[in-house]
Amino acid sequence: MAGTGPLGVLPPSGGGRGWRAVRSSTEVDSGRIQKLDNLNQDSGAMSQQLLYRALVSAKWLSEAIKSQQAGLALRIVDASWYLPKMKRDPKREFEERHIPGAVFFDIDQCSDRTSPYDHMLPKASDFAEYVGKLGVGNDSHVVVYDGSDQGLFSAPRVWWMFRVFGHEAVSLLDGGLKNWQREGNALSSGKTQVAPSEFHASLDKSLVKTYEDVLDNLDSHRFQLVDARAAGRFWGVEPEPRDGIEPGHVPGSTSIPFTDFLTESGLEKTPEQIRTLFQEKKVDLLKPVVATCGSGVTACHVALGAYLCGKPDVAVYDGAWVEWYMRAQPENIISEGKGKTV
Repeated sequence: MAGTGPLGVLPPSGGGRGWRAVRSSTEVDSGRIQKLDNLNQDSGAMSQQLLYRALVSAKWLSEAIKSQQAGLALRIVDASWYLPKMKRDPKREFEERHIPGAVFFDIDQCSDRTSPYDHMLPKASDFAEYVGKLGVGNDSHVVVYDGSDQGLFSAPRVWWMFRVFGHEAVSLLDGGLKNWQREGNALSSGKTQVAPSEFHASLDKSLVKTYEDVLDNLDSHRFQLVDARAAGRFWGVEPEPRDGIEPGHVPGSTSIPFTDFLTESGLEKTPEQIRTLFQEKKVDLLKPVVATCGSGVTACHVALGAYLCGKPDVAVYDGAWVEWYMRAQPENIISEGKGKTV
């Protein structure tokens, strides 16, 4: 059918915010994928990288569900996850209300269960098995959302996870379930039954940073480290939500709370607004950037924001502040509060 995207899902008429992409000097390609020319620094040759659209609107998703154009190619994923202090049960809430056809993605379950740190990335084979059981195949267009009050909270983590494991056909529902309901769209309840699919995953190590990488960066300054936690936690004057972990930050890191990427209504800010935000914080998008937070969830908002500005290579420090606090020497815990003692 003329005008359809590569997975057979019609883009919204007129484009616009409903199907917003990374902005660059090139024009949007066919309403689904945008090509960016990136300079290969090693060979000097220009290489083209296909960037999948990061955001879809509630209107777009509603039309895609109703049109039946999506078929098996569209898989909607509820990635709701909350800190213990929020006292919310995402699984129970999912069974009470979710977008029709959505499946539930458990961030804690799809993780390295042997790690002492929360929801670290699983092995590629474990990720493939998990999402395959959710009915996600390599030909699926995955749309991720969550039910947070902010609009988007944990969903960018799962968006990032799919990209880390080689699946570029993944988008976020702009404004999440909050905006979906605000626009009067339908909801379902109960569990969603799906047929399993075969999914092949391959880890993109360039999008993940380790404790050793961040430790080395204290001297090498190879990348800029951006922390997405609330400013009070960054400066060490507000408590961390986990027992035994004091607030503070990695030396040389920059604070940009994840909420700064969102409007008051819970939608993602425009690329122009996000670019200005990075500039005001003196983060240079022409240089390497790594994102961190408390446990690797809201850090993915930084990666998303940069992606919308045409920078798809922001890595995430997966262990984040919890690992850093547990492993770092006291002098590498910068805090206006208690800090860390041996």
